[in-house]
Amino acid sequence: MSYEVIRDELRDTRLPLNNGAGAMPAVGFGTLFRDLSTTTEAVKCALEAGFRHFDCAERYRNEEQIGVAFQQVFDAGRIRREEVFITTKLWNTNHRPERVRAAFEASCQRLQVDYIDCYLIHTPFAFQAGDDQDPRDIYGHVIYDGGVTLLETWRAMESLVDEGRCKSIGLSDITLDALKAIVAAARIKPAVVQIESHPYLPEWELLAFCKEHGIIVLAFAPLGHGMVPNVLQEPVITGIAQRVQKTPAQVLLAWAVQRGTAFLTTSATPSHIQENVDISTLPHRAMHEIKDEITTRIRFNSVVETGVPGFIPARSA
Repeated sequence: MSYEVIRDELRDTRLPLNNGAGAMPAVGFGTLFRDLSTTTEAVKCALEAGFRHFDCAERYRNEEQIGVAFQQVFDAGRIRREEVFITTKLWNTNHRPERVRAAFEASCQRLQVDYIDCYLIHTPFAFQAGDDQDPRDIYGHVIYDGGVTLLETWRAMESLVDEGRCKSIGLSDITLDALKAIVAAARIKPAVVQIESHPYLPEWELLAFCKEHGIIVLAFAPLGHGMVPNVLQEPVITGIAQRVQKTPAQVLLAWAVQRGTAFLTTSATPSHIQENVDISTLPHRAMHEIKDEITTRIRFNSVVETGVPGFIPARSA
């Protein structure tokens, strides 16, 4: 049995920010590359393919290369800065309020932009402040900073919005309970929450809470990051892909947007970059199949437990 293939503009979906500062394109490009030398060309390729949302981070150590790509494309005049939604993140070693502004300014300088559309706290875990991004003791254990709370860091983030160079703020790698605490205490509510999410980790409860508060859920690893079990090989997904004449990746990404989230995919391969932006609306029946028939539940990235990223791409493609 085949489905009718629906041709549409799902790829152009934009999700409004809850503070009125514009909208985030649901189709996003992540910039965590194993081979940093691929960064500039991959970002330029993604821009040419139609991506207008880019997720960056101080921790990825390639903001400068991303900035080169942005500047080259903007200078060419084909795409304007205002058309591109740029997110970057405050790393764990900069949680002390007095370090937040300097970290933000440094990211802006490396990215060669005057403002950031969304600035996220990379994880809720504060590490020992300093230039070492991965502070460890003699036993190899992470050195945490117990002298600062997440709310104190959030207050410093709110000040960046007050000054106008940061349009919105949010959180990443956070649990629902920790998110609820920030939402309850925040003067400026989180606009975006970035979490791992795919059909094996749908996070329905967190998504419902975020929708209630107008918070965008931004899914990373929407294709399962090549981990085992491989969601790209999930029979429900491959069956739908065959019926709608799309790839399993395109089915997973369409599912992400149709259920109301944004997503991030990363690739340095032009054909994969184009594939990941070329999505179309799935039939209602397919959406129900994914929700009802996929029962595997697994989290691939343990960062929510430790603040230490659990994986980087096994390859740059």
